[in-house]
Amino acid sequence: MAGVFDIDLETEDVSDTEDDDCDFTVTEPETVQTEEVELTSESVNRDSERVGPDCFELLTVLGKGAYGKVFQVRKVQGAQVGKIFAMKVLKKAKIVCNAKDTAHTRAEREILETVRHPFIVDLLYAFQTGGKLYLILECLSGGELFMQLEKEGIFMEDTACFYLGEITLALGHLHSNGIIYRDLKPENIMLSHHGHIKLTDFGLCKESIHDGTVTHTFCGTIEYMAPEILTRSGHNRAVDWWSLGALMYDMMTGSPPFTAENRKKTIDKILKCKLNLPPYLTIDARDLVKKLLKKNPAQRLGSSKADSADIQKHPFFRHINWDDLLNRRVEPPYKPQLHSDEDVSQFDTRFTRQTPVDSPDDTRLSHSAELAFAGFTYVAPSVLESLKEGFSFEPRSRPVRRHNSSPRTPISPLKFSPAGPFKSSLDGESDLFSPTSPPPAAPAKPPTAPDNGAASQPIKTPSRNKKKGHRR
Repeated sequence: MAGVFDIDLETEDVSDTEDDDCDFTVTEPETVQTEEVELTSESVNRDSERVGPDCFELLTVLGKGAYGKVFQVRKVQGAQVGKIFAMKVLKKAKIVCNAKDTAHTRAEREILETVRHPFIVDLLYAFQTGGKLYLILECLSGGELFMQLEKEGIFMEDTACFYLGEITLALGHLHSNGIIYRDLKPENIMLSHHGHIKLTDFGLCKESIHDGTVTHTFCGTIEYMAPEILTRSGHNRAVDWWSLGALMYDMMTGSPPFTAENRKKTIDKILKCKLNLPPYLTIDARDLVKKLLKKNPAQRLGSSKADSADIQKHPFFRHINWDDLLNRRVEPPYKPQLHSDEDVSQFDTRFTRQTPVDSPDDTRLSHSAELAFAGFTYVAPSVLESLKEGFSFEPRSRPVRRHNSSPRTPISPLKFSPAGPFKSSLDGESDLFSPTSPPPAAPAKPPTAPDNGAASQPIKTPSRNKKKGHRR
């Protein structure tokens, strides 16, 4: 894409070090011929890898939603030839029609570039064509944790402890960067080919949430949403620890702690009902669940400035060596049985049996609509380093699924502020998207972060149909 670049041409300051009486001759300067060159991303970033749809061979459909598909692909050009990735393809025209989906796409793209962690999915490339957006992610071939829960029904406590420990480290890392996740559930937790977890789908995250800051957006997945989100009283990172408690209960009992036949009754249960724990849980498990599912966020474990450190100290995790867990030196309780890097047996056959086709899309958006996707192009630093050093970076194999192909559909923020450019590593654009809409009304203390949602408007969400059935 052609662009305008400001270039400062600096000249070296050369001082005369010869004696003053030295003879010298002054000659007429030679005529210098100049050539006009158009500045484009291709001519400026000659050492950067330029990627597009032609660099990838479609292998299998991994998921499909209203706005696009997720494919398993093989790299056929440039660095990492032969490596397997997951390619998420989104249609611009459909995204820009819905403000919350534009916000979802922007948040995911920006956070995946910013955050690097062993238990968070890696973004390798991002690029766009006239009508589509492309995210190239590591291929998480172990599938969703939801599918493993479906097979097992419930997890034994040592299995749950392993997964909850890795998730705690991932959430703690997000919180340390001022990010709250807000949509923790089994469908958003993927497994690598070794069996370690990776958080995916960052569309409902909120940035710039630090100590004393709250936000008011009504979003998430009802069964895992904290009471303070439901009451719109202002929430912070403590909502993720409520969701961890709900997930822990789900893992060890077969369903979230508060469920009912419809959304309204589920909300009533979350806000009003007492937590019932099955008698077979150990004392430590019962204690941790109770402390994570405190309805008052100020009393919830993890709500202090220590954040995840308080949770890591709980007796439920007493057998975990956190350094070993972070460095993936702990053997996962379940390792997916995969026959090759291309094995998609852990994914829904409704998708994997489809013929993989990335249909052409010549849709042209208005100039203002295109601004929403400015600076989308990205190549991971690890890829650029491999180009400089002359070897191929070998990613861990893993695919990713769009959230709207999962059984539970999250509620997204309703409003989205005027679009600004993405942060771009290649295009030289340093502006991060920052919502310009005023924050919703909130108490004088604590301060409120600007948000994409408006709590005063009615919430419209699609019905929650579990396509894969309830676990028993």
